[in-house]
Amino acid sequence: MTHSDLFNQPEAQHRPPSAHQPLAARMRPQKLVDYLGQEHLLSEGKPLRLALEQGQVHSMILWGPPGVGKTSLARLLANEINAHFLSLSAVLAGVKDIRAAVTEAQQQRQAYQRQTILFVDEVHRFNKSQQDAFLPYVEDGTVIFVGATTENPSFEVNNALLSRCRVYVLQSFTPPQIAQLLSRAIKAENGLGQRQLTLGEGVEQLLIAAADGDARRSLNLLEIASDLVEEHAVLTKDIVEQVLVGDIRRFDKGGDLFYEQISALHKSVRGSDPDAALYWFTRMLDGGCDPLYIARRVVRMASEDIGNADPRGLQIALNAWDVQERLGSPEGELAIAQAVVYLAAAAKSNAVYNALKAVKADVQSSPSYDVPMHLRNAPTQLMKNMDYGSGYRYAHSESDAFAAGENYFPSEMAPQHYYQPVERGLEIQIAEKLRRLRQLNEQMATTQEPHEQTSK
Repeated sequence: MTHSDLFNQPEAQHRPPSAHQPLAARMRPQKLVDYLGQEHLLSEGKPLRLALEQGQVHSMILWGPPGVGKTSLARLLANEINAHFLSLSAVLAGVKDIRAAVTEAQQQRQAYQRQTILFVDEVHRFNKSQQDAFLPYVEDGTVIFVGATTENPSFEVNNALLSRCRVYVLQSFTPPQIAQLLSRAIKAENGLGQRQLTLGEGVEQLLIAAADGDARRSLNLLEIASDLVEEHAVLTKDIVEQVLVGDIRRFDKGGDLFYEQISALHKSVRGSDPDAALYWFTRMLDGGCDPLYIARRVVRMASEDIGNADPRGLQIALNAWDVQERLGSPEGELAIAQAVVYLAAAAKSNAVYNALKAVKADVQSSPSYDVPMHLRNAPTQLMKNMDYGSGYRYAHSESDAFAAGENYFPSEMAPQHYYQPVERGLEIQIAEKLRRLRQLNEQMATTQEPHEQTSK
């Protein structure tokens, strides 16, 4: 019996969707052939398609943004292999619910020799002990575990469960796919077909843009708009725009999308592309990101990627942060945009950033060396008697205010050159000065022992 034959078994089919269900639920595909998107997983020769054709579905994590068909795919997998389907939401379920689901799966296995797909939505919301509760039943085949998550499973799913699952990345819907979905919903009997509505000029494009790759959102917006008109009516742009007032684009504060967009902003600044930097800055604001968060990150960019090549960048970034705190939006956002553009156009140097990393590595791997005696302060007579500060050379009393040959590292360490200025911006001058000072140190090292001269 093929996987198609199995699908046609009456017990494998979904019950007809109720008219009282939301449009997105009514339009959930009933057959794999009707499933839109994810061709990289389900087209001919792809791993998941091959597993289905062989009737060998394995435990998996479906990772992708909202509204890309994770739940629908899990249900269709169960249909394709004629498996019993159980669903849990990590938002509502606990260990007791997990045990009840496992018991039901064991009954299906013993009584009907039937596999069970246990679908766990928002699996990242389960804590470690809850995730661990699945392990023995995934291991012994009691359930085929299918977890759905919008978060990176590398961080949100514990390693023991992750190692027993294959991760499939689901992608956002493309505009043509959203258009196809809207067309289906308008025409389908279980959709809006009985109302015989028509999309006016520009409405499809408006809904596609507002959906932002989220199929569920596109159908929800269409349904809300359809509730505002009578049967046989034309859905106009004016009606849809009423629905879209206050709509927020997809932007998961604290989630993957959040960090992906701030990463794109940072890399655009580092890559000296002010236009792309402004684009990602605006995307984050459009998604509801706190401008103060962006302002703090812009200060980080000024130090990490511009550094001493243009020290003005740090001050401009701090000023933008201050303007946002003082004036709020939109004035503050303009100041942050100014800082973003300046930093993107500025000379770049990560020399300080690299130097700090290198020093931290040395400090963490080295003993806690004592401060050399000549560098210690001596505020009391007792300390002076103990030679605190003895042999210290006061730089201002030296030629060019530089104590050539002096050593400021612990005596157990050889002097290091952590900071390596780049040949860009102000660091060109800094590099030139440091080379001259280091030459003076080398010359002094050949002619005089350190600490021979003392000063006040």
